[in-house]
Amino acid sequence: MSVHEELPGVTDSSVVDGVEPVRKVLLVWDAPNLDMGLGAILGGRPTAAYRPRFDALGRWLLGRTAELSRLHSATLEPEATVFTNIAPGSADVVRPWVEALRNVGFAVFAKPKIDEDSDVDSDMLRHIELRHREGLAGVMVASADGQAFREPLERLAQEGIATQVLGFREHASWAVTSEIIEFLDLEDIPGVFREPLPRVSLESLPDEGAWLQPFRPLSALLVGRKSVAE
Repeated sequence: MSVHEELPGVTDSSVVDGVEPVRKVLLVWDAPNLDMGLGAILGGRPTAAYRPRFDALGRWLLGRTAELSRLHSATLEPEATVFTNIAPGSADVVRPWVEALRNVGFAVFAKPKIDEDSDVDSDMLRHIELRHREGLAGVMVASADGQAFREPLERLAQEGIATQVLGFREHASWAVTSEIIEFLDLEDIPGVFREPLPRVSLESLPDEGAWLQPFRPLSALLVGRKSVAE
């Protein structure tokens, strides 16, 4: 099943019999990138206290949709999708997380992690474009960096579509300083994290210094060289 077909109930954007269509308020969650960004903040894999709570994120999206509804005559409908990679042999470990997301009301687009180029950015962009063609009132991209989404989001914002980047302010300075795209730090969404994140900023380092962990292991360099050689 392609990313264009994963969700039922697609509504055409054209007006039928004088009735305004349902327009989407879309949240897309870049799981691989956010996992990397969160790991950099924590200095390792997150424990239960630092894993994002998607029920809280879903409630925030419902509230955001209600806010935007006051600005539109059309009916707005929230939609949330998590995009993720599945590494070989990890299906049994990841399955409970995927099922929990679906139980909360999130769709999941899962893609095999074959090599370093098997990211989900292009799939997210295609999904946003598809919903744009069908009728889009708002889009929120949750990504620790999100540079790949900058130009597409700027174009949507210029069309008058509400655009937001959700992430970590340490890793998305372009969105924090953007004049047309709103940035929201994930930690500022009530209930998304059970405990405050142990954040270290280069602008506010403790006197004794602080460790800043790598975003990826050095072994990733060997994988990249192998891919080029092949």
